[in-house]
Order: sequence, then C-alpha cells, then structure tokens
Amino acid sequence: MNQLAPGSLLAQAAPADTNAAALFTASLRTEITNLLICNTTGSGATARVFLDEGGTTYAASNALYYDVAIAANTTMSVAATSLYGGINLAAGDSLGIRTSTGDALTFSLFGVVQQTT
Repeated sequence: MNQLAPGSLLAQAAPADTNAAALFTASLRTEITNLLICNTTGSGATARVFLDEGGTTYAASNALYYDVAIAANTTMSVAATSLYGGINLAAGDSLGIRTSTGDALTFSLFGVVQQTT
C-alpha cells in the first residue's frame, strides 16, 4: 500500500460472550500488521478470527483461524513477516472474532490505514 499512516491500534475487544462479533471494519484500504490475542484467565480458551469481504457474516467458510487454543495467562501474536505481508482489507471488509469462553480473551488489532489527501 502507498501513502500509509504510521501503524497504530485499530481495534481492541474482550468479548463478554461466545457469539461471533465484528472487531474491525475498514473504511479505507487497510493493512493488518499484527493481531494479539491475550488470555487473561487461569483456564485455556479457543479463538476464531474471520475475514468477510464486504460484509459481517462470520462462518467457517471465511475463517482465518479456527478454534486456536490460547493457553491460560498467555498471548498469541500473529504478525506480518515482511513489508506489505499483512492482511490487506478493502473498504467495507470486516474482521470478526469469537471466543469459546466469555471474558477470557482480549483481541488487539494493529495496522496501517491509507491516508486521505
């Protein structure tokens, strides 16, 4: 992507229930550079992350990560490993999340958004 703003926290959520929900919907072209999932409890939990192009339907058919185990009191990081190697979103694309246990996981999403002129 060209003309990107410095990377920053785009969204953060700690779902209170086990329903799939939107974490971030792009309003401009966006590159996701890092996703951190922190388990703040003493028990394991699983996480799901979805990418729906142009919508907010989160299902197995658009899963990026599905029932990934996050051990108690640990953090999982999914980071881009090269320049422009992140997840690229067009305006209207949405990342969704789901946890197996309410109030267990905190999702933090970092990235860069196309600058407007």
